[in-house]
Amino acid sequence: MIIGCTIKQQHWHMNKSFDELTAGYLNNSLNKEELRYFLETIKNKEYEQKLKDKISGLLHNESVSGQLDKNQEEIIFNNIMLLANTKEKTKKEHNAKTKARIVLFRRVAVAASVIGMVSLSIYFLKHTLKKEDNKICAHKFKDDVSPGNNKATLTLADGSSIILDDVQDGALTQQGGAKIIKIGDKVSYHTTGKTSEVEYNTITTPRGGQYQVELPDGSRVWMNAASSLRFPTAFTGKERRVEINGEAYFEVTKNKSMPFIVKVNDAQVEVLGTHFNVMAYDEEGIVNTTLLEGSVKFVSGNKISLLKPGQQSQLSKEGQLKLINDVDVDQAVAWKNGLFVFDNSDLGTVMRQLSRWYDIDVVYRTRNIATSFVGEVPRTSNLSDVLKVIELTSKLRFEIVGKKVIVM
Repeated sequence: MIIGCTIKQQHWHMNKSFDELTAGYLNNSLNKEELRYFLETIKNKEYEQKLKDKISGLLHNESVSGQLDKNQEEIIFNNIMLLANTKEKTKKEHNAKTKARIVLFRRVAVAASVIGMVSLSIYFLKHTLKKEDNKICAHKFKDDVSPGNNKATLTLADGSSIILDDVQDGALTQQGGAKIIKIGDKVSYHTTGKTSEVEYNTITTPRGGQYQVELPDGSRVWMNAASSLRFPTAFTGKERRVEINGEAYFEVTKNKSMPFIVKVNDAQVEVLGTHFNVMAYDEEGIVNTTLLEGSVKFVSGNKISLLKPGQQSQLSKEGQLKLINDVDVDQAVAWKNGLFVFDNSDLGTVMRQLSRWYDIDVVYRTRNIATSFVGEVPRTSNLSDVLKVIELTSKLRFEIVGKKVIVM
């Protein structure tokens, strides 16, 4: 059995009504131009209620027994609005094939397709929980966990620390030849003069945290949960060198005379100016470097990979280096855009991502973990919402106990 929908090609006609656009979105039949127009339209406040009413009407008209829970209608609406309001998409993302992977679902056949909104809604209708099941569900998830947020610790050259989420916006301190300024969820380094001594700072995000850094040269770094970035307070000499643990997305300022180098364990990424993502969590057992724009050179010992946009280098813990073509860059940078995106991801990968973002530990009480998942879930969701979707689309069951998730 394959759960999914057929993607139909259509041509955009300016006289297509909002109802037709909404229905087309829900059954995943809009072409790229129609989708772009629809997402721009629903940003207008006057269309929000129209969208809610249309979703409710279309889904309740399906010839399926049961009633759609209002919370599930709200999830669908929120996911559409999240997609419409996602900012800072890269050129590669804009040109990528439109995908309607709005919520998580399980791959249930050898050849599975991406689930559409109507298909998912029908699935919810068929599996509506009874009242007694709702009580059990509420008990299982009574220790619900909120999603992570913007928090990090900045360690200065002298070893002192600043908890960034505890301090007000404005100038924090001076380090070497740079003034450190915090604005919202970002710290930036502004060079104030030449310095003869290079000092190093480290910014660290905990589990359940993320943060942004603007380096002295104007390069920007987005840091995922449980990550650290070590960097000089001023770039001097013939290169700009930083060191990353965990995961970070880089937008590097071009400077041909001073290459930008990211040290990752015993390897390094060399760039002049480009956009790329580095994932190097120890527990994942692999270092992935994904290029979105420009070009980079990944070097590990005597092994070298030259990456073009849309390619990914994969370095295993055994030292094997692979170059992968036509990777899903949306998936690689989804965390930066506020999403979990799974593409045939195994349960271990899914739970490790959840553990880092929700700051929880996972306990397995089942051997039945050979399940793979495809889809998207907003990182703004509470942990229980993510687990409920996985339960609906698999034989797995979960319970939250304090800061632990029991997999059954």
